[in-house]
Amino acid sequence: MHELIRDITLCILFAWMLGLLAHFSRQPLILAYLIAGFCIGPFGAGWVKSQESISVISELGLIFMLFMIGLEIDLKKIVRAGKVILFAAGGQLLGGCLLGVLFFVGIGLSLGGGHFDAVYLCIACALSSTVIIVKVLYEKRELDTLPGRITLGVLVLQDIFAILFLAVQPSLANLEVSVILISIGRVGVLVAAALLVSRYVLPRLFHQIARRPELILLGALAWCFLVAETAERLSLSREMGALIAGVSLSTFPYALDVTAKVTTLRDFFITLFFVALGMTIPVPGLSVIGLALMIAAFTVVSRLVTTFAPLYLMKQGLRASLLPALNLAQISEFSLVVIQTGVADHHIAAETANAASFAFVVLAVVSTFVMTRSDEITRWAIGPLKRIGLRDLDHGNGHGEEGHEAGHGEARRIVILGFFRAASALLAEIERQTPVLLEQITVVDFNPNVYQTLLSRGLHVIYGDISNVDTLLHAGIGKSEMIILSVPDSLLKGATNEKLVRHVRALNPTALIVATADLLADVGELYDAGASYVTVTRLSDAHELFTVIEAAQAGLLADKRAELDQRLGERREVLP
Repeated sequence: MHELIRDITLCILFAWMLGLLAHFSRQPLILAYLIAGFCIGPFGAGWVKSQESISVISELGLIFMLFMIGLEIDLKKIVRAGKVILFAAGGQLLGGCLLGVLFFVGIGLSLGGGHFDAVYLCIACALSSTVIIVKVLYEKRELDTLPGRITLGVLVLQDIFAILFLAVQPSLANLEVSVILISIGRVGVLVAAALLVSRYVLPRLFHQIARRPELILLGALAWCFLVAETAERLSLSREMGALIAGVSLSTFPYALDVTAKVTTLRDFFITLFFVALGMTIPVPGLSVIGLALMIAAFTVVSRLVTTFAPLYLMKQGLRASLLPALNLAQISEFSLVVIQTGVADHHIAAETANAASFAFVVLAVVSTFVMTRSDEITRWAIGPLKRIGLRDLDHGNGHGEEGHEAGHGEARRIVILGFFRAASALLAEIERQTPVLLEQITVVDFNPNVYQTLLSRGLHVIYGDISNVDTLLHAGIGKSEMIILSVPDSLLKGATNEKLVRHVRALNPTALIVATADLLADVGELYDAGASYVTVTRLSDAHELFTVIEAAQAGLLADKRAELDQRLGERREVLP
């Protein structure tokens, strides 16, 4: 017991020290935890040698990690997932697994006979890292963009796919239809029971203890371990039970409160899991390094093929098809969970598992670098893709009848460069007050959903990247009378309002240019660049809030709300 406490102390101490280094060097924390485990484990300094300690630490961390993954799976979002996300995820998962089996069997890995290295690797390589992707997209403010939403939707469906695999994983050695059905049936019974209890019993209990934070935490942990132990009794696994416990809690009213209270404990045990995983990684030989590099290369290539192809075939355009493929091009932390379950059941060789862990480390570093520069990489790649014959949504832009029928041709009197919520609201306001003005407006943007929606409404739209001067030139904005830039700098890709104003002013010296400023200090710079008028969103927001305060003080807030509800009911916006 004392040895276990000492080992946990070493795990946390080294994880913190290397975590600091990872933070300052902008590397994934998971990478730091794996290295920390290697440093103190049997293959490093040897300070933690007890296999029992490593096993206990790893299993506890794994249970908590899957519990928290379950808590963060939103079943409602899966139900509402659009067909684009469903087809993209289906193509990526099925295509990735098919290519994985062919590739890994082709390089000599086993597929049956009690050894399932190829199966585990193709599943592991089909999953992408939620931790890395969400962190980078959040920092880039791209979670709410179309590629960001597609990426997150695919991640959620990947988690469901992993859950289904974990359901049949214990029976891989005896994989008959009846065995699979029994395993899925057991999972179904456990899921149904957990959902019923979380729907009708737990909310009442948690309501009674809502003001006792320590009981909320204990209740969540008790539920996690109860379902985990029940799963063990059903010949599933504690890890599977923990995942189901989390998913069931994600649907009930106190889910956010539970998640907030368990987060700190989760981070503690997830850290222990990855440190313990690092302890099991030996100094790699050439064969392990070679296999790891092949796994990493296969993951990147297969993700580009299986993610890009479905999106491109669904007419999402080259950019919106490439970005999710780049975002998803790494191995998931969930993949390491899948690999470890295979190691525990002696389904996969230790050398193969170690190679998968090294591939995870390599891709964690590389994909973080690629995702931070994904816009530049995409712009660079679009040209060669067009040259080999792939068409973008702008393939008819400005050329003959095809272009005009597709909504292309030269820009009209008023041009909206970039289309986000402010532009959506502007078009709705014009449609409500002066619909005839819509015939004089051109929108330039590279969101395929916006492009198709505006075309279907009969508006003139040009598909293109407004940060590219050639796009502005070929769009013919040099003949327009007013150019509106309504997207703030924080959401623009590859440009700023100041750069766009300078480009537009160079192409059209006489046009009225309306730009948007994020900061008050930007206003003067935009005027110096050639803007005719600069909007400052915070001023209009402040005015609206002040009128709300006035209405509230006069006892007219209900009337103001009714007025707003009526205005909202009359609007038909492209972006809700």
